[in-house]
Amino acid sequence: MENTVNLNSVNLVNADSLQFIKTLPESSVDLIATDPPYYRVKACKWDNQWKSEEHYLSWLDELLSEFWRVLKPSGSLYMFCGSRLAADTELLVRNRFDVLSHIVWTKPHGPWMRQNKESLRAFFPATERIIFAAHYAGPYKPQSNEWSETRNLLKQNVFSPLISYFRVARESLGVSSKAINEATGTSMASHWFSGSQWQLPGEKHYKQLQCLFEKIAAEKQRVSLLERGHSSLVDNWQILDRNYRDLLKEYDYLRRPFSVTAKVPYTDVWTYAPVAFYPGKHPCEKPAEMMEHIIQTSSRPGDLVADFFMGSGATLKAAIKHGRRALGVELERERFEQTLAEINT
Repeated sequence: MENTVNLNSVNLVNADSLQFIKTLPESSVDLIATDPPYYRVKACKWDNQWKSEEHYLSWLDELLSEFWRVLKPSGSLYMFCGSRLAADTELLVRNRFDVLSHIVWTKPHGPWMRQNKESLRAFFPATERIIFAAHYAGPYKPQSNEWSETRNLLKQNVFSPLISYFRVARESLGVSSKAINEATGTSMASHWFSGSQWQLPGEKHYKQLQCLFEKIAAEKQRVSLLERGHSSLVDNWQILDRNYRDLLKEYDYLRRPFSVTAKVPYTDVWTYAPVAFYPGKHPCEKPAEMMEHIIQTSSRPGDLVADFFMGSGATLKAAIKHGRRALGVELERERFEQTLAEINT
């Protein structure tokens, strides 16, 4: 039976995750950071509920289809998985998402340090994996330079009045790039008279262009269309530039957030010590510092962060700390009530 508790910007749900997520609307979650069962890694009942790996992976694939449905197009997915089935899990994620990184979380801790190396018959599994993926719509998979192209097109559209002014003036007289570059002592013809790399020339170079165009116009018995004063162009440019930057902010908000610095893990290998034992500790509890890193990297203040296997609530606690809205789902009643009490204090 589902039990939902609302605490300001936090929703906690005691229910089966797969059944609950089907009740959520499409494109409603900004970031999913979650740790599903790994399949027979822990002795707990919830990790041994499937008859075989095939049944487990089938369940996981159904879950991923719902993740894809509820995640916004600009959203991100961080899904933890054990090292043994990491390859199988990543393949399932790749079928539905744009996998960006396969993060290896190394855990220098007791079992690693105490291991009897001489008795090993394979390398000791001292890592967990985190599949980091972006949402993409349907069969379309975005290219890495898509955002740069979008910005260029936006700039061309906003500055089109000035771009057209220079382009029409040049085309009316058939002025060559060579003549422009020689007259100004630069190699800027492609920047001043094209759309993709357009720039407004400085006053000195603009006057040189006017002299060149007037000379060619006189030779061809035509009129130079490069007649506006430079200050007038600058005024026009400043207005258009403000419009461009305002639009860019709007576009930027639609882009998948991602922000790291040299002060945090920025490669695909992370080293975080596991959470030390304490009474009531969840057997799979994740370090608070790591969850804060994920949330700060891939979400914005006010975004909705969801953990559909919230356990001890490490994801939700980090989300609350950094001003995000949070949604947590947990099936175990006792664990749900414990996490509810901790978040409510």
